[in-house]
Amino acid sequence: MRSLRNGDSHDPFDHHASPEHSIAVATRNDQPCLFPEPAPLPAGFRYKPQFLSGQEELELLRQIERLPFERFQFHGFLGKRRVVSFGWRYDFNDRQVRKADDLPAFLLPLRDRAAAFAGLEPGDLQHALVTEYAPGAGIGWHRDKAVFDEVIGISLLSACDFRLRRKIGSTWERATVIAEPRSAYLLSGPARTEWEHSIPAMDCLRYSVTFRKFRGRAE
Repeated sequence: MRSLRNGDSHDPFDHHASPEHSIAVATRNDQPCLFPEPAPLPAGFRYKPQFLSGQEELELLRQIERLPFERFQFHGFLGKRRVVSFGWRYDFNDRQVRKADDLPAFLLPLRDRAAAFAGLEPGDLQHALVTEYAPGAGIGWHRDKAVFDEVIGISLLSACDFRLRRKIGSTWERATVIAEPRSAYLLSGPARTEWEHSIPAMDCLRYSVTFRKFRGRAE
């Protein structure tokens, strides 16, 4: 299989509270301002630092490191990041949602908290994706597949630049949030349906746990 280039615009999936806890950079006509002011975060985007304690993160990482990760596959390409899905998984080869193993017990309390953060019931979050970003791994610009609704992500071990953009005429409206370890973000509303997001190649190892709600119930 071929390997995906970092930042490939066709690389899918993989992806807040008060803006004072984030760093956002405004641009005009895709050119950075000399002295940029914080850009407003997209409607429907929430960010919560310190969503987990250090001890909770450590316990999660001990379990996550044992998971059967596989390299991300997309239409014959292999990505640098490694993933494992629970509940359901999206098959990019035939564009279908397929049943996966049930969520392991250690992820259930995290799902409960993610659901509460998003104002949902735990059972609404039927899909979980755990991703390993080794140094050099990132994810290109994309919106999550249309079968999904709200998306909640939890960052572990290392920070990343969580970049967002939306096309406005011939230019892009942009914002960047530094997703710190143990933080959580929510994509809903316009942030989910109108904005793309990406993560540049990592300098050090990072993990994320992403929970997704389906538009309607998966069957």
